[in-house]
Amino acid sequence: MDDSTSIMLDAIRLLLSGDAELWAIIAVSFQVSSAAILISIPPALAIAFILAYADFPGRRLLISIFNTLLAVPAVVIGLTFYLLLSHQGPFGDWKLLFTQSAMVLGQAALSFPILVAMGHAAFQAIDKRAWETARTLGASPTLALYTVMREARFGLLAALFAAYGRIIAEVGASMMLGGNILHYTRNIPTAIALETSKGEFSQGIALGLVLITLAFTLNTSLQYFQGKGHITN
Repeated sequence: MDDSTSIMLDAIRLLLSGDAELWAIIAVSFQVSSAAILISIPPALAIAFILAYADFPGRRLLISIFNTLLAVPAVVIGLTFYLLLSHQGPFGDWKLLFTQSAMVLGQAALSFPILVAMGHAAFQAIDKRAWETARTLGASPTLALYTVMREARFGLLAALFAAYGRIIAEVGASMMLGGNILHYTRNIPTAIALETSKGEFSQGIALGLVLITLAFTLNTSLQYFQGKGHITN
């Protein structure tokens, strides 16, 4: 048996054995990233809807800004929040640096432009008469918005899955804001970076398998929901 096969088998054994340290790292990743995406969804989708359905000065500029923010590296977001939350920064008194809360802020900032840009595209793909018709029939703004979101649900799901996949796999912001503290801020990507730098590949591959499984699950779920929305003869 060659070394690569042995490492892969060790990685699988780690996952199946319920290794406490490994699963603590996985738990931190899902906890932080889920909190970040839940914080981002309401304001991001509200902005996406406004950009798609409202007409106001600066609208095109805002769309361009959010599209540009998609290309900002995670490490730049991490550095920005590091400067803001450090002891010398304007929010240093909050003492958030090297905490899960700081990681949530960084990941929320990363997911926000993805949700806005892709949400805007999803809303724009829907006929505006859906909103107008709902309002004409007496629906409240909340109910009319629900109607539009239901029509755009596949595009919005794609935005949600893309944003979640981006933040749970990013390493730059999490490393800078969380400090990679064992049992507290060490998540999947920072643990992979640490373990591979030490030559300990089994745990890194095990955690990589979790990310691959997550990506597959998200894509399969999206395909399933899209398939449920089609009418077949």
